[in-house]
Amino acid sequence: MAKVDTSSSRPYHIVIFGASGFTGQFVVEEVARTVSEGPNGTLTWAVAGRSRQKLDKVLEQAAGTLGKPELRTAVEVIVADVGEPDSLAAMCKQAVIVLNCVGPYRFWGEPVVKACVENGAHCIDICGEPQFLESMQLNYDSQAADKGVYIVGACGFDSIPADMGVLYTRDQFKGTLTALESFLTASTGPEGGSINDGTWKSAIYGFADSGKLRSLRKKFGHKPLPVVGSKIKRRSALFYSNEVQQYAVPFMGADPSVVKRSQRFLLEEHQETPVQYGAYAGVGGVANIVKMLFAGMMFWFLVKFGFGRDLLIKYPEFFSFGFFSKDGPTRKQMEGSSFKFAFYGEGYTEGQDPSQGRPNAKIRTLVQGPEAGYVATPITMVQAAITILNEPTALPKK
Repeated sequence: MAKVDTSSSRPYHIVIFGASGFTGQFVVEEVARTVSEGPNGTLTWAVAGRSRQKLDKVLEQAAGTLGKPELRTAVEVIVADVGEPDSLAAMCKQAVIVLNCVGPYRFWGEPVVKACVENGAHCIDICGEPQFLESMQLNYDSQAADKGVYIVGACGFDSIPADMGVLYTRDQFKGTLTALESFLTASTGPEGGSINDGTWKSAIYGFADSGKLRSLRKKFGHKPLPVVGSKIKRRSALFYSNEVQQYAVPFMGADPSVVKRSQRFLLEEHQETPVQYGAYAGVGGVANIVKMLFAGMMFWFLVKFGFGRDLLIKYPEFFSFGFFSKDGPTRKQMEGSSFKFAFYGEGYTEGQDPSQGRPNAKIRTLVQGPEAGYVATPITMVQAAITILNEPTALPKK
């Protein structure tokens, strides 16, 4: 069973590492909101990062935003830096769970995972980078198991709504669900919306390194997941979706990778029928398609070269038509934004043999929530931690 109790030497249920970063500040506010949901109605926590001054400022800001003046003095500040392993070890020794908000994870994530495994702290991140997620599994799975430590990646908008949406749809289906497609749409209010450029940087390096991901996956030696029922049809790179009544493209995030990993686990550990999955995102009408194609062509060309990547990183707003920005969304923009995942599945009703004939039943479910990056993501990340703290006996043994 996972160790989740605090002690005199490990005083904090949660330490938020990277608390002064763009996403980290909202994770701080979410933890402060949910302290009563911790074990026995309480949660001890601290913030960590490179600059004590910036961490103090984030606590000051959270105190004002939430009307909780006690945050200024009641929350401990830990100075830790990914470039200083001793400082990470000292941080991890004090935490039951580290919430790691420092990205891009391909550059800064592994030292935190290593420190957590070596010092007995569980680690949760909000990574949407398959290469990092899968390389950590390859390199640290056996060590983490020996230590009784859980390393749980992709606990933000990438990829809890998708992964849990697949499992929820499967559980609602009366029979054997064999194939599922998700269609993501996002809405903004009158103020518009944007995404902080940290996500943009992760995408740039992810596309530049896509060849390495393929070679990494070969090291696992996985056999292809068995196809049960009719094989799911892959859609084209751009198509009109009747499901969401707009044009759509394949979803470029970590969701397909994360969902497939969960389906493999459920097959191998619980002998459950794997669900085939296709992920798509709505992009709107013709005007948006023209912008997207133009931005996409520039991106694909520039991402292949060092100078091009430098340009993309330096001018995110220009190259993404304002979709990404160095400042990220304002609170007003976040309040007006939301997301919807519509899941469309098919399968075989109880008593029907999936190896015989075509699927004979369909299902539609909806997962929806507030602004994806900085409202939904802190909620899912913090709830992942609270689940570990409150339900250690329900965690998978492997």
